[in-house]
Amino acid sequence: MSDLATFAASFDGEPGYLDWAAFGPLSPGVRSEVQADADLLGTGRRSSIDLVADHDREARQLLGELLGTDAEHVTLQPSTSYGLMHAFFGLEGGLLVARSEFPSLTITAARAVALTGRATLDLFDPEDGFVTPDSIRDALTDQTTAVAVSLVDFRTGYRADLGAIRDVIGDRLLIVDAIQGFGVIEAEYEAADVVCGHGYKWLRAGRGTGFASFSDIARERIAPVLSGFAAVEGDLPVDAIVPPAASVQAYGVSVLDHLAAGRLAATAREIADVGVGVIERALAERVDEVIALADGHGIPVVTPRDPARRAGIVALAPDPQDAGPLAATLANYGLVFTTRSGLIRLAPHAGTDIGTLHMLQDALGAFAASRVA
Repeated sequence: MSDLATFAASFDGEPGYLDWAAFGPLSPGVRSEVQADADLLGTGRRSSIDLVADHDREARQLLGELLGTDAEHVTLQPSTSYGLMHAFFGLEGGLLVARSEFPSLTITAARAVALTGRATLDLFDPEDGFVTPDSIRDALTDQTTAVAVSLVDFRTGYRADLGAIRDVIGDRLLIVDAIQGFGVIEAEYEAADVVCGHGYKWLRAGRGTGFASFSDIARERIAPVLSGFAAVEGDLPVDAIVPPAASVQAYGVSVLDHLAAGRLAATAREIADVGVGVIERALAERVDEVIALADGHGIPVVTPRDPARRAGIVALAPDPQDAGPLAATLANYGLVFTTRSGLIRLAPHAGTDIGTLHMLQDALGAFAASRVA
């Protein structure tokens, strides 16, 4: 089989799962890694413990390649929000964030501003909820020193144009929450100063597999306010208070879960072997099929049609009186999805099988028939 066919075949869950934007069932490779690492840690041998601990280096190296940087600019984090906390709590000046962003951005930013007093938070309301370069340009002020955006909007599936945003904001910091796109779409990560993500959705690696990359400029401008004892140069600092590391490894608190690092390394290796571009094209085909099914049954779609402006999320916007019945019909036909803010969010993956699409077709057909009746 080709690399893509092997990757697709690893989606061994039951048909009907269209909720990858909420949680990704663990891949077989990740499950195998968990068992192998658990067995190693059960031996009590120092060599086995060190072998599992080396997943930290391995994961950062693989993530660096996927992010277009290197391991020295990547830190492992418990979640996306932890990486964003390191970025926001160390900022000075004005931080610009769309009010419609996922709370990992808005709430974390508000907490940082309230507690540190180092920055101010400017919330803006982009038209249609799409954080476009033009909407950011209109909201910038002379006090803005950083802009935070989602690579892919969690409600609508709109994909931000990072390169164009960089052109608009100039030398201000660009902080990106990449959880809804990392590993399944190619993006201009080099345009960002901070990129945060998590492996528990599209990467199929489970919780605790967060990460963040910081550019050299970000390290210069973002103080490592939340830096802990494990984020220093050299060995364990005993009987001394030492400063944070000069590198981006300063953005850490304690020793992380090496089992989680192993899961993250396993899935990053799978993605690198197939290629993000190959995965993106396969995912785009599945998204096209989902949109076509919705169109065929007269259900409005708010997700952009242009593949360059979307990822894996398809947001349906039925009439308010139809939202409940449509969601009930989808659930009755065995489909797993998310309802949020009046939208029904379907999220296929590159490995979503034809059986799932047939289930969606049947469910939408049944809903359309009941609506006519």
